[in-house]
Amino acid sequence: MSENAPNAVTQVKPFKRIMLKMSGEVLMGSNEYGLDPETVNRVAEDIKEVVDAGTQVCVVVGAGNIFRGVAGAASGMDRTTADYMGMLGIVINALALQNALEHIGIQTRVQSGIRMDSICEPYIRRKAMRHMEKGRVVIFAAGTGNPYFTSDTAGALRASEMDCDAIFKGTKVDGVYTADPKKDKNATRYDKISFIDVLTKDLRVMDATAISLARENNIPIVVFDVQEKGNFAKVARSEGSYTIVSN
Repeated sequence: MSENAPNAVTQVKPFKRIMLKMSGEVLMGSNEYGLDPETVNRVAEDIKEVVDAGTQVCVVVGAGNIFRGVAGAASGMDRTTADYMGMLGIVINALALQNALEHIGIQTRVQSGIRMDSICEPYIRRKAMRHMEKGRVVIFAAGTGNPYFTSDTAGALRASEMDCDAIFKGTKVDGVYTADPKKDKNATRYDKISFIDVLTKDLRVMDATAISLARENNIPIVVFDVQEKGNFAKVARSEGSYTIVSN
């Protein structure tokens, strides 16, 4: 069976430092929009389990549960303005996750790509790395701080800057499939697939800029179902279902 064939047997190596990238929709729970406190708390517990196992964790979360810049632009809003609104939505999600983590004893820092000193730190690479070395979870907010870049790209960029061993992309499915498993019952999950194949097959794991960044910096992307309680730690131990995207 070829390396990129569905269901090829593979293993996740032990990780020292992980970037967890989630969409904002993950934090909605069963709601149609906004934040579901129970879901936010459950995600925090999952992160705590990984941190307690000795892995350094940083996080980027999107803002699709609050506002999408692309959607705003599509409805006629100026794209730059819409993207900045989305970045502020990311800050809201970051603060909610920070609050949930600190309630269960995990020290955190939120660093923002847009300065807002009264509520979080500005993004400073060396400071963020030092926080993680001390066991703190660093949550990167406000995307890259620039319009026209998605939170996916922000996740890949920060993972590169932080020298992360992997990007864990938390989604609503347990990996990358040959087609949308919700629409095609014959869709098959890949255990392993290359960055090039993800791009050429337009599998939409992350946006093309994020995939290219991860590829250039040789950072594997582990795609897993973040909605299943305890799955983050399980996949970090090479257990359960997931897909590895790599060179």
